[in-house]
Amino acid sequence: MIRPVVLGVETSCDETSVAVIDGANRILGHVILSQDVHEVFGGVVPELAARAHLQKIDSVVAEALTRAEITLEDVDVFGVTAGPGLIGALLVGVCWTKATAWALDRPWVAVHHMEGHLFGPVLEEPEAEPPFIALLVSGGHTLLLHATEWGEYRLLGQTRDDAAGEAFDKVAKLLGLPYPGGPAIERVAATGDPSRHRLPRPMLRGSQTVEDPAFYDFSFSGLKTAVVDVTRAVGENVDEHVPHIAAAFQEAAVDVLVSKTLRAVTETGCGRVVLGGGVSANTRLRHEMARRLEELDADTGPRQVHHASLRLSLDNGAMIARAARFRFDRGEVAGLDQHASPSLPFPGLLQGSRTAASSRT
Repeated sequence: MIRPVVLGVETSCDETSVAVIDGANRILGHVILSQDVHEVFGGVVPELAARAHLQKIDSVVAEALTRAEITLEDVDVFGVTAGPGLIGALLVGVCWTKATAWALDRPWVAVHHMEGHLFGPVLEEPEAEPPFIALLVSGGHTLLLHATEWGEYRLLGQTRDDAAGEAFDKVAKLLGLPYPGGPAIERVAATGDPSRHRLPRPMLRGSQTVEDPAFYDFSFSGLKTAVVDVTRAVGENVDEHVPHIAAAFQEAAVDVLVSKTLRAVTETGCGRVVLGGGVSANTRLRHEMARRLEELDADTGPRQVHHASLRLSLDNGAMIARAARFRFDRGEVAGLDQHASPSLPFPGLLQGSRTAASSRT
């Protein structure tokens, strides 16, 4: 076992996850416990999520340590998601980590959840290193970044309303599909014909230039409304149209996500793309990103799309442990006054970087 050993805790939403990695960033033990109680409600109920984390955190930690074949005293550094996320859920992980680190006299690191997703792919693909264009797509966030190095990220675009994952969940619920919506829509869309229902591509026009404020930004509320209109138009025959509507929605969402990302590739000249967040597990998104990147008519140098496995694309403790290792190596250790925050700022994020994005990497 190579030291220092890092234990990462993730409780930002509805997964209680703990992982242990060694000094070579190898995953020694990893547990992800998903909460199925929310499926009944068609979405995450914050109070139920927090209670479930509180009930399971100790047993999840114990199992991760058992799989890693170490004890709690063998952990050198603790890392935990401190935000963003559901405040009640975040507090469970932060309070457990802070108390345990204090009791063992160990350092602990407060990790930003979305930076954690940036580190997910590199745990399995060591070449997924900056510089790269990152598309982070989850239930609560849609971000397009230019990562020039670890810890330095230029914000190119973000959603102006619904996040991509949120749109998938809402459309799935509208179509009578189960929660979580992403996997359900992908499964049903496999048997549908996306050309049966033409849906809009919000904020995506061929005439846009990099000076246009909407050049990199996303919007999914209008797409969701278009799905509502289609379901009303088909009336009582909606059930037989569900696969086609699901396929049309997925095609439209993927088209927007890929097109905006490839704009960033073209403008920066950086051909390496990293996908992170739960929506990055979508097979259609991965396939289209790789296909269209390869066919892109632009001077970008080597081209490659990196993404984590399904397990590490979803919320997990391993990505948090890896991000904590990076921050700890930079000397960033949290104090007892560090709190959980549902609006925790993204560390190292540089705003207003549209013109800077056009410089070659």
